Amino acid sequence: MKLINTKPGIPGIRFNHQGEAEVLVWAPEAKEVTLSIETSGKKVALEKLEYGYWNSKTEEVKPGDSYQFDLGDGKLLPDPASLFQSKGVHGASEAVDLDAFQWTDAHWANPSLPDYIIYEAHIGTFTSEGTLAAMETRLDYLVELGITAIELMPVSQFAGPRNWGYDGVFPYSVQDSYGGPQAMQSFVNACHAKGIAVILDMVYNHMGPDGNIFGQFGPYFTKKYNTPWGEAINFDDAWSDAVRHYFVENVLMWFRDFHIDGLRLDAVHAIKDFSPVHLLAEMKMRTEELSKSTGKQHYLIVEMDLNDTRYIKPGSENGYGMDAQWVDEFHHALRVSSGQEKSGYYSDFDPITSLAKSFRDAYVFDGIYSEHRKRTFGVKAEGFPGHQFIVFSQNHDHVGNRMLGERTSQLVSFEMQKLLAGTVMVSPFLPLLFMGEEYSESNPFQYFVSHTDPELAEAVRKGRKSEFAAFHIEGDAPDPVGEETFNNSTLQWNLLEQEPHQTMFRYYKALIKLRKEQPALRSADRSGLEVTVPEGSETIILERNTGGQLILGVLNFSKNTEEVTLPAGHNWRKLIASSDEEWNGKQTLPEKTEGKLTVAAESFSLFAAL
Repeated sequence: MKLINTKPGIPGIRFNHQGEAEVLVWAPEAKEVTLSIETSGKKVALEKLEYGYWNSKTEEVKPGDSYQFDLGDGKLLPDPASLFQSKGVHGASEAVDLDAFQWTDAHWANPSLPDYIIYEAHIGTFTSEGTLAAMETRLDYLVELGITAIELMPVSQFAGPRNWGYDGVFPYSVQDSYGGPQAMQSFVNACHAKGIAVILDMVYNHMGPDGNIFGQFGPYFTKKYNTPWGEAINFDDAWSDAVRHYFVENVLMWFRDFHIDGLRLDAVHAIKDFSPVHLLAEMKMRTEELSKSTGKQHYLIVEMDLNDTRYIKPGSENGYGMDAQWVDEFHHALRVSSGQEKSGYYSDFDPITSLAKSFRDAYVFDGIYSEHRKRTFGVKAEGFPGHQFIVFSQNHDHVGNRMLGERTSQLVSFEMQKLLAGTVMVSPFLPLLFMGEEYSESNPFQYFVSHTDPELAEAVRKGRKSEFAAFHIEGDAPDPVGEETFNNSTLQWNLLEQEPHQTMFRYYKALIKLRKEQPALRSADRSGLEVTVPEGSETIILERNTGGQLILGVLNFSKNTEEVTLPAGHNWRKLIASSDEEWNGKQTLPEKTEGKLTVAAESFSLFAAL
């Protein structure tokens, strides 16, 4: 008998060096479990272990075979730990030998987190083909841009070919329309050959509805808590040991078998766990164990809506040990500073002053009252290095969760777009770009699904409409089920051959180059940061004094030119100015300056002290 504390093994089917298939499935209420091999028609009875596990070692299953499980009632179900659903969420699982791939990245070293310049991409709309193989052909483009880490929106199998990925139902799998697991391994291997790390977005706070068979195997969910998506995943109720094991092993699989460099964990505030050791802390501990055995560094990054530093504190300080987190509040403050509307959750943020506070403190709400929430919110983030906070001017959520999915390029001027980019790059935090922003992509990024259940599809339509009630938007949202909504969201690579898109791309390249080469910009040290807002202005003056260098950023969000007084005692050398004619601006700033400087409306200027 295997005991739970001996680590029961990896869920699903794995092939050992002897060519045997090692099968492990958790079905605590089943009286018998049979592996049904669709390809050969053979059946293998599994042996019952303690704590609801069933296993077998067999040579009857070969890589490429289709298989399902029979839990004693004659109904065939796919594997909850399926690596490949080549026939979709409702079809049989396909056995995969993950060790068969020939890796060539033995000398790859994951960059240190402060060196990450992240590019978020959705595989389905990144190219017209919508596959990992097609994305591989664009890696040289990302290298030219200066990207050091690409973040993939979720790849876990979802219904049909169109989805953001957050409705996945097989966390161990790679979406069939993207190319499956071998395509993922090939993609990561190719990225490493180009010097690019790979972050994978994973959803551990809920399962999608279409094709969700988990409840038929065991108590993967609990009625103790509710989430926006229904019953919470069972991380601390009866039978939760096996559920936790399932998800922890999933983290390790991506790192070990797919050579993924980092995971971005979606909406971890919706993970309900009051265990003595939180699920995230357990994931971190097991990741560190893996790193010690392989010598490879892996990062865990979280998205959360709590402004709670417990998530990024090390375990030695009773934290969960996450390496970094997204900071939505920086985006919200930046958005309203650019003149966009303050409806919905943006109503809590003031132009300029909220942004200046986020520069200083990371969190805008760090123990102060939130009118939108009607309560005091957050804690202070003092003492945490800048690389633990990821900031952006747009991402999939804040574009795609608009009713029409408009990108920044459709909402603000060309000059303001350049200012937003500069604001992100001059911050002491980690920058993230959303695919296409670097050349001012004009297509929207809208919400799309391809659910097979008509009632579910209609529920999604109604849900999207009600979601925008708080934003007081009139009209109808694009049909999320319609194929045209998906097609309208695909990048237009031909724009790179046109103006002003070429200029925007060159501008982003220049910004990223400065971020990498200037010591004060590259540093994650927040202690050498000073932020001032001249009285009565819409301008932020930001100083970063670290790495033996003093950098000055002038961010003018006003629609008028502004005269600013530069810090005394220095001559300043221009590094970049978005208003220069080189970037299609109308006011080229002098190469050197001191004292006072007149900056253009909606402009970003960056100087180094001589």
